[in-house]
Amino acid sequence: MKQVVASVEEVVTVLKLLGDKTRLTIMALLDNNDCCVCELVEVFQISQPAISQHLRKLKDAGLVKETRKAQWIFYSMNKEHEMYSLIKDILAHIPDQQEKLEELEKKGTKISCE
Repeated sequence: MKQVVASVEEVVTVLKLLGDKTRLTIMALLDNNDCCVCELVEVFQISQPAISQHLRKLKDAGLVKETRKAQWIFYSMNKEHEMYSLIKDILAHIPDQQEKLEELEKKGTKISCE
């Protein structure tokens, strides 16, 4: 992957967004999964408006993208974003978050919005 040199302001924007524990964890989950808001509400045990607010900030910065499937909107990491390599480097320094979604499946609370 080609290393992109970004402006200091662009890097600061990404670091500020990922400086929030919930947003950092959302990005880790979205790196390997497409998730809908309802799944993230279950993972974080916080309100739907709070999750939507975090996703809006990430989407406004171009870090996540959305795909509509019927009436549901699924979010995924925007791997085309110029800061993707920086985000991947940051995510490499935190524990894998995949078990959060696997735990929902085990408990039978993973929501299928399809």
